[in-house]
Amino acid sequence: MTGGEVAGILVAVFWAILVSFLAVVLVRLAQTLKATTKLVADVTEQAVPLLADASATVRSAQTQLDRVDAIASDVQEVTSNASALSTTVASTFGGPLVKVAAFGYGVRKALGGRGRQDAPPAAERRTVIVGRTVPSARRRKQKG
Repeated sequence: MTGGEVAGILVAVFWAILVSFLAVVLVRLAQTLKATTKLVADVTEQAVPLLADASATVRSAQTQLDRVDAIASDVQEVTSNASALSTTVASTFGGPLVKVAAFGYGVRKALGGRGRQDAPPAAERRTVIVGRTVPSARRRKQKG
């Protein structure tokens, strides 16, 4: 065997090892691509129903928000109507009611002054001394 034949055999062996290595890499790459394709298909199968559910939920939330908006505008209208009614009632009945109350208070004071002669004066009722209440009987003893 000559040097050229040995070199040819070495190149052939090296070439066979390289082709075998590339074949193994290509087989593994094919398996990885199959697994990736299956994973993407599974994710797509699960994502489509989830997106449909999410879309339905968003539509339902929008409907509820529209209802809440309508209720809020109705409440605002009722509040403004109640405020207007309160203002009207206060201006219509407020003045006369104050006058009637003042008149009633004056009448009570005028009639109450005559009928209270039986009641003890305010000074005889009770006195507070340093956080204690002293009955009127003890106070008379102290004074007299």
